[in-house]
Amino acid sequence: MKAIILNENFQLKEAEVEKPKPKSHEVLIQIKASGFNPIDYQMIENELERKLLKSPVLGRELSGIVVEKGTDAHQFNIGDEVFCGSGSMGSNGSYAEYIAVPEAIVAFKPKSISFEQAAAIPSAGLTGLQTVNRLKLNNDDTVLVTGATGGVGSFVIKFLIANRFEKITATVGSEENRQILLGLGLKNHQIINYKGENLTANLLEANNGQLFDFGIDLVGNYMSEITADVLKINGTYVDVTALITRDAHETLFNKGTVIMNISNYSYSMNKEYEYYKGNLEEISKLIENGIISPPNYKTIGDLSLNTVLKAHSLLKNNQTQGHKLIMKH
Repeated sequence: MKAIILNENFQLKEAEVEKPKPKSHEVLIQIKASGFNPIDYQMIENELERKLLKSPVLGRELSGIVVEKGTDAHQFNIGDEVFCGSGSMGSNGSYAEYIAVPEAIVAFKPKSISFEQAAAIPSAGLTGLQTVNRLKLNNDDTVLVTGATGGVGSFVIKFLIANRFEKITATVGSEENRQILLGLGLKNHQIINYKGENLTANLLEANNGQLFDFGIDLVGNYMSEITADVLKINGTYVDVTALITRDAHETLFNKGTVIMNISNYSYSMNKEYEYYKGNLEEISKLIENGIISPPNYKTIGDLSLNTVLKAHSLLKNNQTQGHKLIMKH
């Protein structure tokens, strides 16, 4: 089968590799669409993420059609339309024509959406849902979300609004992204452009002059310091990026802040597969019932080296403009 692989020099190239055979509890999926995530290019460049490499084929989420089943796989039929976050749990990554994965992590694709929209859900959707579920918010809690129009951020905002939380402040970097958040249901005064002067003061003003109970930081680096500055003593900093600076960490420590690390990968370490299937099914239900909208996406090409290189470049340079990047197979 055709795949985009990492060679021994950590360079990407097109290759023909053997089509996987599903193990007893696995299904073989013909991939119709796959999504790109920052971790894809980070695995090539960063030592921390490189440790997560389990296959020379990158890519961690997909939608497609079940074409073969293992002897003990009984949850799906040949021809079923499905989607999943494969992470490092499949025979290979999703930059390929086929993948074999445990049927325990797979969910039926929502009937009302396309393969492309479904492939845009798993990584960001699971991360966003885990974030909101673990916070256990009360209605009076105030929440700051940085990077709110990214893949995870959009889902976080949707889940918060679906749960009728109102005290949300979000950061954006452009008028286009402001319009995206207005479309999701935030009001103008809740949206702050992080490129403006006096960012800290503007965030506090948006929160009625008060420090925040929770900071969901989806950007890291400089924004981790801003988030730390505007959190209450004993507040909660939600870390999705692992990009807290040393100064931010010191501020958070001095404030007695709880740091909540968000990781989908942790569930695969203990083979807690129900986390993946159960939460994808929950997101599917919310979409099918019209409670949340499917993600914005942009198809940037077919299964090719050019498509992968283009996607990695757009992600690295923060040029996705509020769209999940999708590869059509």
